[in-house]
Amino acid sequence: MARREGSGASSGTATQLSERLHSLVERTVRRRRIAHAVLGVAHGDDPDVSIVAAGEASPGTPMRPDTPFFVASITKRFIATLVLQAQERGELALDDPLVTHLPGALTDRLHVLRGVDHTPAITVHHLLTHTSGLPDYFDKPKRGPSLFQQVRAGQDLSWDLADVVRMVREDHQPHFPPQDLSARRQRARYSDTGFQLLIAILEAATGQAFADLLHDRIFDPVGMGHTWLPGRSKALPDAGEPAMIYRGRQPLELPQVIESSNDLVSTAGDLLRFQQALTRGDLFEHPATVQRLTERANLLRNMPPNRYGAGTWVFPVNRLIAPGRRPLTLVGHAGATGTWLYTCPELGIHLVGSVDQAKGERMPFSIMVQMLRAAT
Repeated sequence: MARREGSGASSGTATQLSERLHSLVERTVRRRRIAHAVLGVAHGDDPDVSIVAAGEASPGTPMRPDTPFFVASITKRFIATLVLQAQERGELALDDPLVTHLPGALTDRLHVLRGVDHTPAITVHHLLTHTSGLPDYFDKPKRGPSLFQQVRAGQDLSWDLADVVRMVREDHQPHFPPQDLSARRQRARYSDTGFQLLIAILEAATGQAFADLLHDRIFDPVGMGHTWLPGRSKALPDAGEPAMIYRGRQPLELPQVIESSNDLVSTAGDLLRFQQALTRGDLFEHPATVQRLTERANLLRNMPPNRYGAGTWVFPVNRLIAPGRRPLTLVGHAGATGTWLYTCPELGIHLVGSVDQAKGERMPFSIMVQMLRAAT
């Protein structure tokens, strides 16, 4: 049975939206044969939001609209925000070379392609836009299963940045040289490696731990009391236990994976507040800085038709995907466990949700199209 949550008094339109989302979340859980789902919609800056949930967060525990969940790569939007904030404060510059912020133990010969060491050419901007050519440490290595495949199979593994660097050097090959960011065309390929390096750069440039930066510069200003970095920070006492990750309806115990990923746990409500604040430009000294997230969006070679800006996906919703509608755009981020946080600029609608599935990376986009239909 679906559960609903709303803020403020419900108008007739808000009630209709809640009813539509209520039907959609129940249908999503039933037809996709998954354990649970949570969906949330906000219109522009309106604090009144509609959030619904259905299924079990863990065996015997209902999924609620305010149940926290592992957000996976939605965290890249937070990392990108911190990088642009640090640039505004003069703590770093986007054209800073990687090697100026991190020690040789992490950077020496990190990007060697056909015998040429391109590591000194990699900048903060390359990492932020997936244009460095560095491989993704989650991808298939030279030998054996990928880290992604192992996690999907339910193996609870742990790693740190030194392990990431070792895997990139020993088990993978770069895809292309760091791109000329002034060129008309740029090659881009999604890589989690770059964002792990960005976390280390932020810590080195600011002198603060990643968890402290998140709380001081994002969570506290926005009022995200139910968001935290597992193993490094805590939410308010009433936050509750996070929803489990599932394979279908089989729960997976992955505490080490979740902590090693450097990704957040949050709620649909907190994420919508973040998205509203970010799109308004509230998190920057100069509101126009938010435009840096999407000023250029390159086609991701390993994830077409997605384009990628700075810590931000740009996904086209065309007439083939949503028949009868004018072309729309979704701007935000999704995660491998079936999480999403996007804005449709043409409609002024923010969408959030999760299905918490080990093989859930393809689910968000079709669900978001249905959410847009429900919200308009």
